Amino acid sequence: VEEAIGPLMAFCNWGLYSVGIFGKCQGLYVIDPDIQALPGFAPVVRQDIGGNRMPVTTELDYNIALNQSFSTKNGSVDTRFTYCALSSLSLLNRLDTVDVDKAAMYIASCQNFDGGFGCTQGAESHAGQIFTCIGALSIARRLDLIHDVELLCWWLAERQCDSGGLNGRPEKQADVCYSWWILSSLCILGRVDYIKGSKLASFILKCQDDDDGGIADRPGDMPDVFHTFFGIAGLSLIGILHDEENDESVFKVSSDDSNGDTERKYRMIDPIYALPTDVVQKLQLKGQVMTRKSEKEIKEEANGRLEQYEVI
Repeated sequence: VEEAIGPLMAFCNWGLYSVGIFGKCQGLYVIDPDIQALPGFAPVVRQDIGGNRMPVTTELDYNIALNQSFSTKNGSVDTRFTYCALSSLSLLNRLDTVDVDKAAMYIASCQNFDGGFGCTQGAESHAGQIFTCIGALSIARRLDLIHDVELLCWWLAERQCDSGGLNGRPEKQADVCYSWWILSSLCILGRVDYIKGSKLASFILKCQDDDDGGIADRPGDMPDVFHTFFGIAGLSLIGILHDEENDESVFKVSSDDSNGDTERKYRMIDPIYALPTDVVQKLQLKGQVMTRKSEKEIKEEANGRLEQYEVI
């Protein structure tokens, strides 16, 4: 049973986040009456009656083995664990329980000669691992530790294939999930324009199943909630999901208002926490982003997506 819990929770996570982006959470039933779920299904954070977050002691406090890297109980080390730990602790308002700077230094040591990051020091660069490293450094507010940001961003940009989709490593097939892993990293680093957004959007939409509406890894394959979430997130990060004048109009999702009219109600995705932006802002989560422009320009351009973050 325990072996099945992890994959099950992961699929529940991606499915609920996808529903949250479309603003369709209201019809879902929560079994535990004591759970006060935040909009968009952010992990529950205990609050007092004034809405202030209270310190929470969790098993996480005792299961983190922190030398420089985070590891599992069996000793496995992976940069993914560092991102998961820092993200979880940030949500719980408990980053003060670990040496964040030390963790950031370990992440920085995993950057390779090609600009990318691997799962450990010296491991092959991979787009998924790059997101976990950039995300962790963003939460730690140590993006300054990245060596040669341009080289890293061009490595990510070179992942765009002729189909318009993105792959995770050189010579691999495009996969919808990398729409998130790569675009989120480029968004944090202020270089989303390194990707041809219209071509990527076209690839993602070709992966949508005409019958059930879900999104697959690539055209013609079976859709699943994992790729559906990352496809939606990718469309959000390149802005197409929120472009009211876009006739190609992505998904035909609408909500009835009190007058009987219909309108699209899509929530923006945050590139650091993979949560709806309004949830991140409500929790006042911290992070850091880069830009080649002025702070004012990036905030205007991002439509408020990154406005709460420190800009370097």
